[in-house]
Amino acid sequence: MNVPKLALRQCGIVIAVGIVVAAALAVTHVVLADTPKTAADYASDPGLMIDAYRHVEAASVSDAIEQILHEKRYMSHRMQSIFPTKFAGIALTVKLVKEENHDPNALSGMLKAIDSGGPGSVYVMTVEDGADIAGMGGLMGTAMFSRNFAGAVIDGGVRDLPQLKKIGFPVYSTGSVPSTSVSHYRFGGMNVPVVCDGVRVAALDIVVADQDGVVVVPREHAPEILVLAQHLDESEHSMYPFIEKFHSIEEAVKQFGRI
Repeated sequence: MNVPKLALRQCGIVIAVGIVVAAALAVTHVVLADTPKTAADYASDPGLMIDAYRHVEAASVSDAIEQILHEKRYMSHRMQSIFPTKFAGIALTVKLVKEENHDPNALSGMLKAIDSGGPGSVYVMTVEDGADIAGMGGLMGTAMFSRNFAGAVIDGGVRDLPQLKKIGFPVYSTGSVPSTSVSHYRFGGMNVPVVCDGVRVAALDIVVADQDGVVVVPREHAPEILVLAQHLDESEHSMYPFIEKFHSIEEAVKQFGRI
């Protein structure tokens, strides 16, 4: 079939225009995707903020809190994870009070608290004088996992590690112990302010955890802390190749102002 040369030229022009438009759209998409978010952006979109916290390092979050609030909101070296992990989510707090009892309902509130949580929740529990008491184990961890909790932080012990590792549910605690809280503790409240390994935690605060440890972000300051933590992350990650290239940490600190 013979196609007129004019038609071929017109077809070629249409294709070329299409390619240019597609490229422009792609560039626009990349630019928009790379546009830094502001504290106001995060304040207006809590879901976006929590997701962003999942991508920053706990150390940068801790540094940002110190710079903005002049406070230390990180847990001590005693708080260790049962396997290397990284997560961020919203605190659901639970308090256990030491009390010998034979009440079958003494801990029912603890179970209700778990069933009230959902995707992105971080179960933060304080066990009074509980270094050698398992505040949670495999059953509770499986329930949290099934409800898509982000993780758990226990100021006390944890047990049933094989099950928790099998399902891949991340838990920080002060150590593993085979004991139980049943008959020795009573539920003391859900979503009440607690002190977990020396750090104040309120319901809805943001908990950030990775292999460096656990940091608690006060909810009311979370957007501004996130923006600074992202900046600190970016600076540090830019320093690694600089140091590798110029073999000088002093010059890197002068260049980026971060240590």
